[in-house]
Amino acid sequence: MVNCVESVPKLNLCRAYNLGIIEYEQARQLQNNLVSARIAGDIPDIALLLQHHPVLTIGASGNEQNILTSQERLASKGIPVIRTDRGGDVTYHGPGQLVGYLIFDLKTHGTGLHQYVRRLEEVIIRTLNHFSITAHRDPQYPGVWVRHAKICALGIRVSRWVTKHGFALNVNTDLKHFTGIIPCGIADRRATSMAQVLGHEIALEEVASCLCEQCAWVFHINISEKPAEELIGYYVR
Repeated sequence: MVNCVESVPKLNLCRAYNLGIIEYEQARQLQNNLVSARIAGDIPDIALLLQHHPVLTIGASGNEQNILTSQERLASKGIPVIRTDRGGDVTYHGPGQLVGYLIFDLKTHGTGLHQYVRRLEEVIIRTLNHFSITAHRDPQYPGVWVRHAKICALGIRVSRWVTKHGFALNVNTDLKHFTGIIPCGIADRRATSMAQVLGHEIALEEVASCLCEQCAWVFHINISEKPAEELIGYYVR
């Protein structure tokens, strides 16, 4: 694991799982089952790190008019459009993008929703800084930005103080897919990626490892990486 941060006392436990590339609907079912288990107290906090096959998702308050590409053209490319229950508007997920779905019980963290979002942004900003990318928040919009371009989108939902969904960090993402949408419903901004900023691709495993360490630091948790096979039962219930 990349050593990105100094040691810090930790409080809560968190299990991290790298799921590779999976379908969006499969990940959504998994999250719903894990949220139920977290609410019941059957599991600790969970961090799912993964990539999706190409898909456009629309948040709960999103506008389908922010999809500029026709449904026929999207279908011909095998890119589904899925309405989901996260916050935010339209975004693209696909290979080369590191997605993090966090199943956290905010009561155990002593934090509210607004502070949770700020902490997520801090995790991403600190991770990017490790790779010599200067990023920042925008007071108008959630997410993380490099200059005026969005490099990481955030969208969450909370049920009985347990979170799901999370962030989508563009690492080696094919950015041409963002030209067919108005990303996050913001017409005068564009998307960027770590690879575009740095001029070369980066191993997602290295980014994921650093991101876990930054998450442990920001949220004061002990993160232990576990095999994805532990979650098999949560896919089918």
